[in-house]
Amino acid sequence: VLLRQSLLPKQRSSPVLTECSPTLFEFAPVEGRRVVAAFDGGAITSDAGALLLGETDRAIRLTDRFASCFVDARRPELVEHEVGTMVLQRVVGIALGYEDLNDHDELRHDPVLAVLAGKLAAKRSDCAPLAGKSTLNRLELSRREPTRYHKVSHDAAAIETLFIDVFLESHRRSPTQIILDLDATDDPLHGNQEGRFFHGYYDCHCYLPLYIFCGRHLLAAKLRRSNIDGSAGAVEEIARIVAQIRRRWPKTRILLRGDSGFAREALMAWCEANRVDFLFGLARNERLEQAIRTELMLASLDSIRTGRAARHFKDFTWSTLDSWSRNRRVVGKAEVTGGDANPRFVVTSLKPAEVSARYLYEVIYCARGEMENRIKECQLDLFADRTSAATMRANQLRLWFASMAYVLLCALRRIGLAHTQFADATCGTIRLKLLKLGALVRISVRRIKLAMASACPWQHEFALAHARLRNIAA
Repeated sequence: VLLRQSLLPKQRSSPVLTECSPTLFEFAPVEGRRVVAAFDGGAITSDAGALLLGETDRAIRLTDRFASCFVDARRPELVEHEVGTMVLQRVVGIALGYEDLNDHDELRHDPVLAVLAGKLAAKRSDCAPLAGKSTLNRLELSRREPTRYHKVSHDAAAIETLFIDVFLESHRRSPTQIILDLDATDDPLHGNQEGRFFHGYYDCHCYLPLYIFCGRHLLAAKLRRSNIDGSAGAVEEIARIVAQIRRRWPKTRILLRGDSGFAREALMAWCEANRVDFLFGLARNERLEQAIRTELMLASLDSIRTGRAARHFKDFTWSTLDSWSRNRRVVGKAEVTGGDANPRFVVTSLKPAEVSARYLYEVIYCARGEMENRIKECQLDLFADRTSAATMRANQLRLWFASMAYVLLCALRRIGLAHTQFADATCGTIRLKLLKLGALVRISVRRIKLAMASACPWQHEFALAHARLRNIAA
């Protein structure tokens, strides 16, 4: 019997599934309890807070109006993904931090984005509810007019008008005065995109987009080549924006503000001819420095006596030798810091009787720096510099998608988060704290429920934003 048993093949014991399941991950025990994990939680999202973006979109009807700027020449019976769905998907995706179209090959199955798009299932059984990267890429490559291979086109003028419409609608009544800030910035390029040039100041190949803001409101984002003057095209953009604003607010006073790159005769002359005030930085030169020589000496004496930085201001009229058509008011700041002179100048149409030299420079002009934070939000938080398409037309459309994501988050901040700790938060902070919320998604016949973490520290702000947005959307 023993010999027979030794010759028989050994029987393998069947494994215990609870111990060796390939989908169960074991970790170090805690207080005598096993720690295990598995990918069996069902439908879970990391972007539950995007529901607030959906309510914001319904409150201001942003993506619907943005989608109306496109023309869809595809055959309706063959269309799976409507333009409105794709536009919402792209704008909300950027707001949630998904900069690449490749991300949408997974996001097209996301239950929260499907809820926002109002489309839980596709018409065809072999298709996802939302569009993937290839379909969205064709949208971004849309042309001004439909062609055989590009059935979706867009109206650039309508898109530019939409930015101003949203700004005007955000005010219950016309303001007495508004300040429009202009600035140009670099958009580095790392390929052979159309319009690629080397810029000496930024020391790289780049685009030179023009941004125009009114406070936190984005009014224009114009993509430009970098082999131009920083103020190129500013007159046309300002003329378009001012005309649209004045049709709604004819009595509102408008002040244009920018750095020395915009102190150009063409722009200043246009402002003077169209009842628009301006305040621009002015690049210093020997003649300007000579004009405030006495004030620099006084500031130097004050600095030596006190051991601190000192500044004096001088208000005078001045003109260039040949480029300006008239004398204009110039304010010079004669500052000495650490023993070194730091003169600065601004040129303005505002009269001395309206505002003093010191207040003009320190309070009104220096506030221009806040616009830099808005540009950083657009480029760093919302990937406005992700212009990697081959053509400038496609890259301009990408810039507008990122800009619409900024407008959507700005509306959430303005309407839903006013007077909260997030009232002045950046787009990146709002995304991290209120949008990136994990939740278990339960879909039944009668409702879709997102079970978010009970320990979320921002529940009060979420609830307040929800109530405010629902009140406006209603």
